[in-house]
Amino acid sequence: MRKIFISLFVLSVIACKKNPDKFVNDKTDSTQNIKTDSINVSQNITNKEDALKQANEEIIQSLKDKNYAKFEDFIHPEKGVRFSMYAFVNPKEDKTFSKSDFVKYQPMKTIFTWGSMDGSGDLYKATINDYLTKWVYSKDFVTGQVSLNKFQGKGNSLNNLKEIYPKSDFTENFIKGSEANSEMDWKCLRLVFEEFQGKYYLIAVINDQWTI
Repeated sequence: MRKIFISLFVLSVIACKKNPDKFVNDKTDSTQNIKTDSINVSQNITNKEDALKQANEEIIQSLKDKNYAKFEDFIHPEKGVRFSMYAFVNPKEDKTFSKSDFVKYQPMKTIFTWGSMDGSGDLYKATINDYLTKWVYSKDFVTGQVSLNKFQGKGNSLNNLKEIYPKSDFTENFIKGSEANSEMDWKCLRLVFEEFQGKYYLIAVINDQWTI
């Protein structure tokens, strides 16, 4: 009987290792170091994490499906959403839309300037649809590794997310680079959230990758 129990335990451990959670820091960073006797506090943190993970999943899926009506539901009602082409957030130059402006211009062919291309410095101009399709969702981020308030992609460009959004939460959807390119062709998509009237809304969409 003891041998059977040990065998079952070993198989259980192996099975867990074969099926890692998609979230790389699932319920560890924000709860592990909290010392409290309040079950309610712990439960609220868990609910917050679950809400952010669910929002991330729905937004990423809406981008994959080009379901921008669904994407619009997550735009912050008062602050709108800012799009940053690279890790460095530039509030003066990055394109920001109020929810009403996004709803208005998304179906249109209006060309917007989103920022400057790394290397050439050329301005990147595109419609909202083209920017979301060709730049924001340039990789299949639905299959990416997701982290909460933790950076996975670390390149050579300045990452000032925490300085610009010090009180906000963010998710990172990370696609690992290929061995053929020494893993330097990684990409990630960060979504920044802020709570408003009991719901987490999107205030920023940040792409990151290795830059020249």
